[in-house]
Amino acid sequence: MGQYTQEGGITCWRKLCPLAEGIGYGGQLILLYSCMTYIIILAWALLYLVFSFSSQLPWSNCNNYWNTEDCVDFSTINNTTKWTNQTDTTSAATEFWEHRVLAISGGIEEIGSIRWEVLLCLIAMWVTCYFCIWKGVKSTGKVVYFTATFPYVMLFILLIRGLSLPGALQGVVFYLLPEPSRLTDPQVWMEAGAQIFFSYSVGVGSLTVLGSYNTYNNNCYKDCLWLCLLNSGTSVVAGFAVFSVLGFMAHEQGVDIAKVAESGPGLAFIAYPQAVAMMPLPQLWSICFFVMLILLGLDTQFVAVEVVMTSITDMFPTVMRRAGRRERFLLLFCLICFFSQLVMITEGGMYVFQMFDYYACNGACILFLCVFETLALGWMFGADRMYDIIEDMSGVRANSFFKICWLYLTPLVSLGSFICSLVKYQPLTFNRWYVYPDWAYMLGWVLALSSILLVPGWALYKLSTGTGTLTQRFHHLCRPNLDYSLTQKTKVELQHIRGEDLEHSPPVDTV
Repeated sequence: MGQYTQEGGITCWRKLCPLAEGIGYGGQLILLYSCMTYIIILAWALLYLVFSFSSQLPWSNCNNYWNTEDCVDFSTINNTTKWTNQTDTTSAATEFWEHRVLAISGGIEEIGSIRWEVLLCLIAMWVTCYFCIWKGVKSTGKVVYFTATFPYVMLFILLIRGLSLPGALQGVVFYLLPEPSRLTDPQVWMEAGAQIFFSYSVGVGSLTVLGSYNTYNNNCYKDCLWLCLLNSGTSVVAGFAVFSVLGFMAHEQGVDIAKVAESGPGLAFIAYPQAVAMMPLPQLWSICFFVMLILLGLDTQFVAVEVVMTSITDMFPTVMRRAGRRERFLLLFCLICFFSQLVMITEGGMYVFQMFDYYACNGACILFLCVFETLALGWMFGADRMYDIIEDMSGVRANSFFKICWLYLTPLVSLGSFICSLVKYQPLTFNRWYVYPDWAYMLGWVLALSSILLVPGWALYKLSTGTGTLTQRFHHLCRPNLDYSLTQKTKVELQHIRGEDLEHSPPVDTV
């Protein structure tokens, strides 16, 4: 879509199917929420990285002012036995996370004060993000050469170290062998599907924007194959690195690995740091892990912010492509996100963070967008037309299986998953004990519906403001922009002209 239209995540729909432009707005709003929440994780990771340079990792013992009487020090065998025999104890890593980093309050009603250390880390992350992408894809591309490749070095080091630890085999077996009874649970498959959608940035316009920077004759068919192989391949390898270390931790504690495996922030900031603290040279492995985490996270943040910037720039090209406009607007965007997320780094901020993550960035929202995206492209724009475009651009005729996906499989699976997610909906709780107040649940649903309702809302707006009968308006809005149906030769010539313009223009210019 992006390579063909040379447009961002919103304006591409004006040329493919104007009625579906709300999909672009909904995707950008989800990305905005993601920009606000994801960088908080990077701030936490940076704080952990700073603490990793201590002579003794602060989450490895219970001799600190934030620890309670229930704290367990895994460096002694007696305490480990105590932990396995009692349920009211907490690990040193858990207390460091909850009492030192978060200083978590009793609920979302108790916001409390801002955690100034996390605030400084958050500022550092936003400054890094701004200066890495302020000149557009030219500067971002150079930075990503390092931030996208160096984590593989760290991952390989952690993988070798993890597999060499005692108990690693137990973790690998737990990772590879599924529990058969869970395979019949629809919730498991919905969670897996939502994770794939997030991992591949499907449905929110990220791939569309990145594709818009390609030349018209780029082989996007091959790029998609490489994207799938590299993305999923990296996830599989990372699983070995993580679960081998969790197996080591379970071995050292003498417990089943299911009891030490965490999900969400707990894996990165409790389980893995706790395991690292039990290794020889813990500072080294902690530094490697959090450097890898920060660099991987920065890549994701770069793309999310760049996608929003490009999409807005393409909406107002005459205004945004003037010298200096991009830098100023990017600064404004970063400041808006920064001040909006300050509530997430307070003592009650974790409750707000979880609410945004559970509702605003929910996989069900993306599934909803994907249902209408495939319907708009497969049925309104036309699957056969898409086939011809791919062949014209790449010189490769796509497999007929993709046509089945565009027309039937993807919309049905996405719709089924979306409906199941609504049926299986469970109100958000924190740490399995804290129940949010009613007003917080209402706010969460407002965040979730804010992106979903943009799709039908925009369609109704265009239908109500058009000219002609309702049927004429509908057919007109479902038709692609025929003025854009250029020949391949003309498109290549335009690409050549555009490339020359970029060479002689300031780097502020984007698409």
